[in-house]
Parts: sequence; structure tokens; C-alpha cells
Amino acid sequence: MYSFKRQSASSAIFEIFNSVLMLIVCFVTLYPIWYVIVNAFNDGADAMRGGIYWWPRQFSLDSFQAVFRSEGIMTAMGVTVAKTLIGTPVHVFFTAMVAYAFSRRELVGRKLYMFIGTVTMFFGGGLIPYYLLIRDLHLLDNFLVYIIPAAFSFFDLIIFLSFFREIPPGLEEAAKIDGANDFKIFYKVIIPVSMPVVATIALFHGVYQWNDYFTGMIFINDTKLQPIQTYLYRVVAQSSSNQMLASMPSGMAVSVTSQSLKLATMVVTTAPIVFVYPFLQKYFVKGFMIGSIKE
Repeated sequence: MYSFKRQSASSAIFEIFNSVLMLIVCFVTLYPIWYVIVNAFNDGADAMRGGIYWWPRQFSLDSFQAVFRSEGIMTAMGVTVAKTLIGTPVHVFFTAMVAYAFSRRELVGRKLYMFIGTVTMFFGGGLIPYYLLIRDLHLLDNFLVYIIPAAFSFFDLIIFLSFFREIPPGLEEAAKIDGANDFKIFYKVIIPVSMPVVATIALFHGVYQWNDYFTGMIFINDTKLQPIQTYLYRVVAQSSSNQMLASMPSGMAVSVTSQSLKLATMVVTTAPIVFVYPFLQKYFVKGFMIGSIKE
């Protein structure tokens, strides 16, 4: 009885410790985001005094009005939406098609291809050879630089492959009896029964396309082709916020500062994906679980 009580007390202490630790981790993770939001909605000139930690001291939307008055941010938002809506289905289609080929045991050289693909997950030529490749493909300052290099991912192929291997072979055999070829089996049979993994990979790549700033920063010089995250980088790291201030009406410029413009731009560029992610999180979890449990 005494040993049981000691175990119960130890379990209770352990649970309390875990709860406190989780609260600390959540606070450390979420508070910086909350701090940015609070200061973005505060009057810029007043925020320069400091001391704003939990709620706006002087609520103001002037910084957001200044952000949306900028033609650059709306153009960048359009580029990001376009490359996400185009790049995601292209990536899903090509990766799924290659994964389906890899799932066929009669594929000649399948083990060699798997080895080569696995090596590319851990080793690469570096940025300079990659830049030279993009240049020789005439993709510099080209919208297709967001689509073609990202059309295939070997990591996503492995996720697709794990799912395809669990599909009963009887489905393909029945389709072959009906006269379907491999390509027709792929888009008439395999894809419809693979919607959970298709949705998962689409979400993986959609989030990547939305958050990618590096491609626009390295391979795009034309500001009209740069995505929203690259625009955010320019605002935060360079002098774009000062240019936005210079183009504002004099009355609004009194309550808006360079710092408040940066914070407001951060909120505008990250809000869409932050709002969408909680509704789609179950697909991310399902994607990590695919292939982990076998009958």
C-alpha cells in the first residue's frame, strides 16, 4: 500500500511538472507572435516609447493602411498566390506519378533509382552549381523558377510510395482486365483511392510555396516577380519600409514609423497561412502516420 501511494504521488508530481513545462514551452513559442501583433495594431509613434507587452496602448490601423497602400505588397501577394495554386498541383502530380512507377516491382533498375534518390536527400552540389543550372535553363527572372525546380521531391515520393504499397493489387488487376493501361490506372484508380496522401502532400508543398523566400531572393531580380515572403525580407532587412513611409500622406506618416510598418507587414504576410493551418493540421498528422502501421 505504501509503495502504491508513493507511485501515485510520483505520477502526480510528474504530470504537474509536464503540464508546467508544456505551458512554459507554449508561452515561449507564442508570445513573440503575440508581441508582434500587439505592436502592429498600436500607434507607431506611441510604440516607440516602449512598454507595450500584452495589449495595444493606442489602437491604430494606420500601419496596415500604409501596407495595403503599397503596390508592391499586393503584387507580391498575387505572385505568391499564383505560384502556390500552380506549383502545388504540379508537384503533387509529378511526384505521385514517379512514386507510382517506383511502386511497380517490375520496374527495371528500381533499387538503383532508390539509392540515387536517397543520396540526393543528404548530399547536394551547393548553391553555386544550382544557380548555374537555373541560369542555363533560362529560369532567372522567370516565374517558372518557382514551379519547375520544385515539381518533384524525393522525400514526398517516399510518403507516396508508402501509401501506394498498401493499395490492394486486386484494384489494378481488375482495371487491367477492363483494358486500362498504366497511365489510366494511375489517374482513374490510384489517385482516387489515394486522396488522404494527396491532400497531405498538397498541404506540405502548399505551405512550402507560401513560405519560400529564398528562391525569389536569389533567382529573381524583377521586383514584380518576387513573392510576399521575399517582399517581407526586403521590408525587414533593407530600406523598403523607408520608401513606403516616403510615399504616405503627411497626416498618416505622423502615427506610422518604420518599425510599425515592418510589424504590420509581418502580420499581413503570415496571417493567411496561420489561419489556414489549424484547419488542415489533421492532414499533416495523417501524413506522418502513413505507412507507420502495418496489418
